[in-house]
Amino acid sequence: MTHLDVLALSGSLRRDSLNTTLLREAERLGPRLRFDHFGGLGLLPHFNEDEEHPAPAAVAELRRRVREADAVLIATPEYNSSFPGALKNALDWLSRPADGEGPALLRKPVAVVGASPGPFGTVRAQSALRQVLHKMNAHVVQQPEFLLFQAQRQFGDDGRFPEDSPARGLLCDVLDALTRLVEDEAHLRSRTEATVR
Repeated sequence: MTHLDVLALSGSLRRDSLNTTLLREAERLGPRLRFDHFGGLGLLPHFNEDEEHPAPAAVAELRRRVREADAVLIATPEYNSSFPGALKNALDWLSRPADGEGPALLRKPVAVVGASPGPFGTVRAQSALRQVLHKMNAHVVQQPEFLLFQAQRQFGDDGRFPEDSPARGLLCDVLDALTRLVEDEAHLRSRTEATVR
């Protein structure tokens, strides 16, 4: 693969979100990765089974972009020991089959990262998020985990990590692990298709 298409999804709706900043830094650090930043989380209506068919336009757009991506990178803040409701709402929509296809995140390679101004990073939010993604049968990068604590001190004035920042190297490791997961999935798919033929 010459490049991988990654849908970047920030769990924060805040304009100057640390997690959106983190995704922008991930884009700069992953030269093989072509990022598509989804900024419409706040436009998604509350999940309602009565409104599934046809899906609201914002939901259909999110599903399309997830399906077209090779992988998804989610950056979540931590609100009240969990991940934000707006992100959970998006996952609830993505968990449903649509247009004759299975759920958009089914077997999709996903990596989870998070940034917080607090001292513990987003450990509880990521734990809860991983549980939901596991239930959705997404293929989630297990290691390394990226939990950026006191994030406002970790970024430079330009919104980037310093060259010698341990966080910079760890984020690169997460992106490498996501790339390997995508490549492993593609290899497995090709072997399965060859067996079927």
